[in-house]
Amino acid sequence: MNDVALLVIAKEPIPGRVKTRLTPPCSPAQAAALAEAALTDTLDLVARMPVPRKILVFDGDPRCWQRDGFELIGQSGSGLDERLAAAFADVPGAALLVGMDTPQLTEALLDDGLRALSHPAVDAVLGRTADGGYWSVGLKHGSAGVFSGIPMSCHTTWRRQRARLRQLRLRVHDQPLLRDVDTIDDACAVALQAPNSRFAATLRSITG
Repeated sequence: MNDVALLVIAKEPIPGRVKTRLTPPCSPAQAAALAEAALTDTLDLVARMPVPRKILVFDGDPRCWQRDGFELIGQSGSGLDERLAAAFADVPGAALLVGMDTPQLTEALLDDGLRALSHPAVDAVLGRTADGGYWSVGLKHGSAGVFSGIPMSCHTTWRRQRARLRQLRLRVHDQPLLRDVDTIDDACAVALQAPNSRFAATLRSITG
C-alpha cells in the first residue's frame, strides 16, 4: 500500500462554475461554498493517509489550495477522459484517484482501494456512484487506452469504464457504491452520512 500514490482531481470552487445543479434552490455562491467544503473534507482526509505521494490535480488558481504534503499539478486536456488520462500519465506507478464530490469518504474506503492496488491479483480499482458514474479509479500500470472516448458524467459512465478495463484484460477490484453530490437531495443525503464534516456544517448554514 505504501507505494501507491493518492490523487484528488478537482476544480476551483468558483460561483457559477461548480455544482450548477444545486442552483436552484442554492445560489451560485452557496453552491460554490458547498463545493469548497467538499473539497476541503476530501483533502483533509487524504492528508491523513500513509502514502508516499499525495497529489492535487487542479483546474484553477492553485495558490489558495497549496497544502503541505501535497504536490500540485494542473489538469490538461479538453474532456474529463483526457484529463484523467493525463493525470495518471503524470504519475509513474500505481495510483488511486478520487474526486471532490464525495465528502462522506472515509479512511477505510481509501484504504480499501490502496490495498487492492497493492495486491498481485488486482490491476485496477473502480468505485461506482449511484447515478452511474464513479467516485474512484485506480490503476497499477499506466493509463494507455483506459479513458479515451468513455462518455463522462452520464448514467453509463461506470458501466462503460468497467467494460473498457475488462476489455484491456485488467483485473478489477470494485469498491462500494457511494452517492455523489449533484442535487440538493444528494447533498442532504450525503450530509447525513457525514454529519461532522465541513460539508454538512456548510449545508446546515445554508438550509437552517
